[in-house]
Amino acid sequence: MRSITILGATGSIGASALDVIARHPRFRVHAVTAQTNVDDLADIAARFNSEVAVIGDPTLERPLHDALRSRGANAIAHAGRRALVEAAQAPECDTVLAAIVGAAGLEPTIAAAEAGKRLLLANKEAIVCAGALLMDAVRRGGAMLLPVDSEHNAIHQCLSGLPESERAAARLVLTASGGPFLNRDDLHDVTPDEACAHPKWVMGRKISVDSATLMNKGLEVIEASWLFQTCADRIDVVIHPQSVIHSMIELPDGSVLAQMGTADMRTPLAYALGWPERITSGARRLDLKSAGPLTFEAADRTRFPCLQYAYSALEHGRGASVVLNAANEIAVQAFLDQRLRFTEIAPTIERMLDCYDPPPPSTIGDVLDIDHEARERASELVTDKVP
Repeated sequence: MRSITILGATGSIGASALDVIARHPRFRVHAVTAQTNVDDLADIAARFNSEVAVIGDPTLERPLHDALRSRGANAIAHAGRRALVEAAQAPECDTVLAAIVGAAGLEPTIAAAEAGKRLLLANKEAIVCAGALLMDAVRRGGAMLLPVDSEHNAIHQCLSGLPESERAAARLVLTASGGPFLNRDDLHDVTPDEACAHPKWVMGRKISVDSATLMNKGLEVIEASWLFQTCADRIDVVIHPQSVIHSMIELPDGSVLAQMGTADMRTPLAYALGWPERITSGARRLDLKSAGPLTFEAADRTRFPCLQYAYSALEHGRGASVVLNAANEIAVQAFLDQRLRFTEIAPTIERMLDCYDPPPPSTIGDVLDIDHEARERASELVTDKVP
């Protein structure tokens, strides 16, 4: 029996994980968390008979307690930052799914690593902004780190079972759909709705814009570097609009291993939950006969400069990745609020990387301080770019 804590249970990753968990009696859900969604959190705790439910907003502890009791749930209600960390470290669980979005997930994710948990990582910020801290925590705590992002999960699947020498020598190839503007030249008057109209998936608006700028792939390059201890010049990005191949590795003998499947997050989640065993996920099977031709092309870093900025931040080191992530979030939100043109997202990030070069963070507090300063500075830049 594997006991699981789900950090971010009410989001899309949490929902997909719970769908997989419900198919396998070997799993039980010890704790579930959310930031503000009391009703959905109480529903989940009742359905899965969780022992603990944590709400991130401290003012919502009493409403959560009442919601749990009204549903007949046995879970104990807790609230606040400390409670999230305690849920991640609880001795009653051996597995933690880190699916909290944003900087709020940083501390409990690292806490789970320090506690030696089987850590299923879906929180980008924890590794983009604090890769060195997280990997050090994994080593010190003896944790097992399994990536959930479909691209990194695919790389993990391709590398699994290879000798260490071949793993170290492999080139990593991340695939990208290219987003909605792959074949569109004039992007000056792009609207938020157009940027969020992904040709393959329905996603949140922020990640949809990141897909349109290829920043999501840039962040994944940074993640891959930390996860697989690979330098930037051994990580490639190719455009693959069909999104059937989720990523690949190239071995020294010229062989290329690829992981293929339908675009369903239950597949990487089932892989991470069951590893090294393969378990059913509920995902639709890939029908190669109807998949159509699979095409590939180079990712143009001139046309999609956000991808280049991510490579540059990774190679520069120090606190550049924190600045990149923060500036991107501010610029994307300004675009979604129609305070910034789509074509000004990348220049805003470039200016931030040029003007703010903080030292490498050595603590979580340092990461949060750099993040805060970068957001403040990026917000000042955005105010001058209202169309």
